[in-house]
Amino acid sequence: MAESPVLELRDVEKAFGSVIALRSGTISVDAGSIHALVGENGAGKSTLVKIVAGLYQRDGGVFRLRGEDVDFTSTAQSKAAGVAVIYQEPTLFPDLSVTENIFMGRQPTTQFGRIDRKAMRHEVERLFTRLGVTIDPDRPAEGLSIADQQVIEIAKAVSLDASLLIMDEPTAALSGVEVERLFAIARSLRDEGRGLIFISHRFDEVFSLCDTVTVMRDGAYIATSSIAETSVDEIVHQMVGREVTELFPKLEAEKGGPLLEVEGLTSPGVFSDITFTVHAGEIVGLAGLVGAGRSEVARAVFGVDDYTAGSVRMGGSVVPKRNPNAAMRAGLALVPEDRRKQGLVVEAGVGENITLSIRNRLAKLGLVTTGIENRAAREWASRLEVKSNALDTVAATLSGGNQQKVVLAKWLATNPRVLLIDEPTRGIDVGTKSEVHRLLSQLAQQGMGILMISSELPEVLGMADRVLVMREGRITAEIDRAVATSENVMHAATHSSEAAA
Repeated sequence: MAESPVLELRDVEKAFGSVIALRSGTISVDAGSIHALVGENGAGKSTLVKIVAGLYQRDGGVFRLRGEDVDFTSTAQSKAAGVAVIYQEPTLFPDLSVTENIFMGRQPTTQFGRIDRKAMRHEVERLFTRLGVTIDPDRPAEGLSIADQQVIEIAKAVSLDASLLIMDEPTAALSGVEVERLFAIARSLRDEGRGLIFISHRFDEVFSLCDTVTVMRDGAYIATSSIAETSVDEIVHQMVGREVTELFPKLEAEKGGPLLEVEGLTSPGVFSDITFTVHAGEIVGLAGLVGAGRSEVARAVFGVDDYTAGSVRMGGSVVPKRNPNAAMRAGLALVPEDRRKQGLVVEAGVGENITLSIRNRLAKLGLVTTGIENRAAREWASRLEVKSNALDTVAATLSGGNQQKVVLAKWLATNPRVLLIDEPTRGIDVGTKSEVHRLLSQLAQQGMGILMISSELPEVLGMADRVLVMREGRITAEIDRAVATSENVMHAATHSSEAAA
């Protein structure tokens, strides 16, 4: 008799009022395998995971764990049954040590009833050795990298003998080296006989790590395939229900005069002597490895962060530093890297978020009525095709792609001349990526200047007219679109010698 799958979901349903989040959630995860779960934002992946994690209860369908019918009513029940979810951004107790975080709520005690700190530390050392990582068990969790925080969550899961680990977009904020370490740990857990679900929008990672892939679309199960017997094109077609022939729909645009001129911008220890120009009608890509200083440059240009030397000019006029309002008046807009923490008021509605940057302009006698706000917001929500039932829909409930569209709408509503956009498609599905790329291309064609920061080389090469490459706080190369390749961009990002333009 064949061994039962670690997890079996079949035709699971979940609705929130009239909104159907999951029509037929179906996945079967075997012990000793890594199973990819992919789909566009809004496909139902998160709802499915939350049912397994005990955050939601299903309305219908089959839910089995190791062959037994289950229906969790809390996360504690799910964890006790051997389920662990590793999120993109773990939530550890910052003031507690690594060891205390791993054993929170279940500390071993001595025969005298005291917490056995020696036994805890010994177990953590054993766990880290088993996972092949080096982290000080006694250091506070505060200040740990996202990658190390994820390792701590994995160690906690292993110590609880979890048979099913779900990794939800775990690599979005990791460097290449950190991703490889995470993958090595995932493979070792698979080889121990655990079942893993890996959720990602990065197909290279899915094909590198996973054994099987399940595709979802519009809350429904579409297909399951062996990784060895499918392709990126086939998965993309299953995800979007159509052929995505142009992920990077680059439109021809006439290059105009200089709009943004940055000269000699310096912030000691962060970036140095940053000089570049963005013209009307062009998309300038800012590439480099994580930590190269790209986001910090954008924040300084927009006036969020300070700098000690250099200047920022818009249309020839100096933009005062450390003054975002002055930057906005000059025609600059910044779409930040972290849309949830820096771009949105997640508990506010779609309409309120979109009009946040133009409320002063909308005010009549110091007041903004709901009608005025909704008219302005509706125009931009429609233009960016934000998929939301109503303008009062809370932003936190939107998919990642729709959250990004709301942030874009908020800043485009200010009618900027230059758009600074940091990681425009991070965590966004392939279909929405194409929509965002098309929008950026249209904006450039209409005469806007765009500085696009991206860690995804295909995005930089597919969308940028020129590529500026940063390494350790300096621009090491400026490469024209016609000659830009993955090789010369990566060379400039990893070598101190300047590459030829």
